[in-house]
Amino acid sequence: MPEKRVQRRLAAIMAADVVGYSRMIEADEEGVRARLRGLRAELIDPRIAADGGRIVKTMGDGILVEFPSAVDAVRNGLDILAALRRRNADLAADDRIEFRVGINVGDIIVEGDDIHGDGVNVASRLEGLCKPGEVYVSGTVYEHTAGKLEASFDDLGEQAVKNIARPIRIYRARPEAEDETGATRVDRAPLPLPDKPSIAVLPFDNMSGDPEQEFFADGVVESITAALSRIRAFFVIARNSAFAYKGRAINVRKIGAELGVAYVLEGSVQRAGARVRITVQLIETAGGAHLWAQKYDGALDDIFDLQDRITEQVAGALEPSIRLAEIERVQLKRPQELGAYDYTMRAIRHVWMLEKDEAGRALDLLGKALAIDPDYPLALALAGWCWAQRSVYNWVEDIAAAKASALALAEKAANLSSDDPLILAVLGAVHTFARNYGTARVLLERAVAIDPNAAWALSRLGWLEVYSDHPDVARAHFERALRLSPLDPMNFNNYVGLASARQVAGDDNEAADLFLRALEERPNAHWIHRNLAPALLGAGRTQEANASRAILMSSYPDLTVAKFKEAMVFTPRVLERIADQLSALGVAPS
Repeated sequence: MPEKRVQRRLAAIMAADVVGYSRMIEADEEGVRARLRGLRAELIDPRIAADGGRIVKTMGDGILVEFPSAVDAVRNGLDILAALRRRNADLAADDRIEFRVGINVGDIIVEGDDIHGDGVNVASRLEGLCKPGEVYVSGTVYEHTAGKLEASFDDLGEQAVKNIARPIRIYRARPEAEDETGATRVDRAPLPLPDKPSIAVLPFDNMSGDPEQEFFADGVVESITAALSRIRAFFVIARNSAFAYKGRAINVRKIGAELGVAYVLEGSVQRAGARVRITVQLIETAGGAHLWAQKYDGALDDIFDLQDRITEQVAGALEPSIRLAEIERVQLKRPQELGAYDYTMRAIRHVWMLEKDEAGRALDLLGKALAIDPDYPLALALAGWCWAQRSVYNWVEDIAAAKASALALAEKAANLSSDDPLILAVLGAVHTFARNYGTARVLLERAVAIDPNAAWALSRLGWLEVYSDHPDVARAHFERALRLSPLDPMNFNNYVGLASARQVAGDDNEAADLFLRALEERPNAHWIHRNLAPALLGAGRTQEANASRAILMSSYPDLTVAKFKEAMVFTPRVLERIADQLSALGVAPS
């Protein structure tokens, strides 16, 4: 009978063990064993599985793993050691569990589930040469992985190792952002911040011990990055650059310098039974300040719906959070340092107040921005929106001239930046006020197609439907805008929109309650009383209606029914009904 042939194959082998294990066991055997079991279950075994590794055997403090790829083996070793460093950061030196790792590619002999041979022996010898927290690889591994990983390799030369006849060339592998001492380095000068909000979405940490959640977390990060990239006013670091930091200790200041971003979004995923929790937080890189944080919970069987919901809500919440941070950052600059972007950021706070004096302040600041750069699209669009406010809120005598100025500025902005959702939404709003409803719809729907998370564009679509006599469709747009951007300072105007939709539908009582809710958030938006007072009258709340009318006429002493009808763009049916209610309250006809 012929002799059975020895089974061999080429594989990447990782050998790892705990540094100082005997000393630790002697001091606290049960505690150390329990902690090591926890690390295996929560961190090490899941990450090995996620990178395609197979645990061949464990030997007390050691572990032997087979990988199909040298790249996967090195990535896995670096990731595990980086995660261990983070866990050890707050522990006393004697309480830390530290590993060292050796990796080799070579021919192995297979016997059942076990493996042995020179390929295994070299990996074990390399591991024995390591210092705590280091990864040593053979020259063969280096040849397979150099240039394929975000890692650097220090050539330690050829060394003789025990029971191996030939010298082995050894390299120390380390994350590319570390120098030879293990400290994070920045090889180049810090990148300047762009003249727009800049952000990197960093890989989320998997706190679950479940490799499936690693894939889910990566999917969430990619979706959020794609969603933010559609906001043309933002500078968003590409996914591949951000993922270079996967598994590394996070230093937001250095990441900000290396990527040239003012903000990073980081997060974690954690599984608890049949549910999963995602935690995200927005951090300002210059000072490390936490600007915003949120938790999202959902069932694992709805994991993709949960991913979509998180993406939608995070993108919606980040835009106003970052805008506010940008405004505050610019406020710290001295006047002589201000450029067109800075003046525009200073103007934004006033633009969105939707109050007469605030719009005037905004136009002054936007004028300074346009004096520096006459073709700055964002400044042009916001100036157009301020002029549109003047027309629709009865802030000027010549409403037609205000609409013409708004249209000219908004069209110039759109010609210069035809794919920016905010600029398209402004032009759509201006065309709405000009009663060009078809053009407005095309522009607003295009803005939402470019960025489905564009809350303000959705809000303006809601207003378009209000003015087009489609209150139920309008309500859906306003509610979606509120859900997408719960922190948006413009949300009071969504409540005004919801109120107007009910007014169009003939439900004056609910309309009045929603107008009052909007005024709770923005008491100085006195233009709301043009609609509130009639709604209160229609609801039979006469005393409240008269009080609202008094505030209205105090703020608009020259208001007439004719001026109201010129400014507003409801359908004739709705416009006449509200005008009749204003007349009944004593507002002069002309």
